[in-house]
Amino acid sequence: MKKRFLASAAGMALAMIALQPVAALANDDAPLKISSEASIKGTQTIVVGAFNVGFIFSSVDNTKATGGMIGAFGGTTKAKSELVGVTPEMMQAITDAAYADFKAQLAAKGFTVADAAAMFGHAEFARVKMMPAPYEASIQLDKKSNGKATYYKPSALPGQFMLPGDITASGMSGIGLNMASGTNQYGVSQFAKAAGQSVVDVVYLIDFSDVKRPGAFSFGGLNVNSGMSVVDDYSKLNLINPAGKTATITFRQPVAVEGDFATMEDTTKGAGIQKAANILGGLAAARGFGGLKFGKTKTFTFTAKPGDYEQGAIKAATLANGRLVDQLAALR
Repeated sequence: MKKRFLASAAGMALAMIALQPVAALANDDAPLKISSEASIKGTQTIVVGAFNVGFIFSSVDNTKATGGMIGAFGGTTKAKSELVGVTPEMMQAITDAAYADFKAQLAAKGFTVADAAAMFGHAEFARVKMMPAPYEASIQLDKKSNGKATYYKPSALPGQFMLPGDITASGMSGIGLNMASGTNQYGVSQFAKAAGQSVVDVVYLIDFSDVKRPGAFSFGGLNVNSGMSVVDDYSKLNLINPAGKTATITFRQPVAVEGDFATMEDTTKGAGIQKAANILGGLAAARGFGGLKFGKTKTFTFTAKPGDYEQGAIKAATLANGRLVDQLAALR
């Protein structure tokens, strides 16, 4: 009797799944996550009020391997990554190029892009709290990883501000940022209502290393390589419509660009410097059967290649722009 009940329950569950729309099932694999998409419908005029591009300068990635074969390859592993050689001028150029491209792509899709200067001078916008630009923050990347990033605003925008959820700051700075962003949300929504225009807030976080963060299968846990990407989960767009309602589009998959953007060296203290070609082999050997070194920490230094680094970052940002603008156009 019990087996028959279980079989019947399983059959009902399968039947319910079969009745679900295909799009709903496939949505779990969608590259973008959209909340309150109805708030985008009817959008025509857009003010790009905030466009913040964050650059990760250091990160600490941890993974704890437990049991089985992975446990034998080293237990807890920590990878520290640092970026050097990127100047303020390089980051500003990347941000300005990405911002200009975003507005151009909006116009190409038929949106009217309004001048942001009018918003910054509007009485309803006066309550929005500006941040020191560029803005430096300690950020939480996931449950086991953290880092430090600097966020730049476009030169064309009079000030820099963020809305709730734009970044996940850690420490006391996170508390202050969360309080200010809540006030900013209200100020922006009041302007949108008064002006009858939608306000867009974009935030990108650019990672200089291609780290397979905890959760991905690999012998020993973390693999670290040079790369360039707009990071998923921490890169998004908020749209506040003239009714004051907010829609959010969040990247669920990174926007990565392949290329030779930085040189990578193993600068672990006391280990000397290994050439990039030997790093992965050395990392695996350090966790191998020979030594069974638990709690191994490795430090990697990435030195940006001027010109190549900017091109890679701009390419990743423009690809991300395209995904967001296409989605806005499809939902308006």
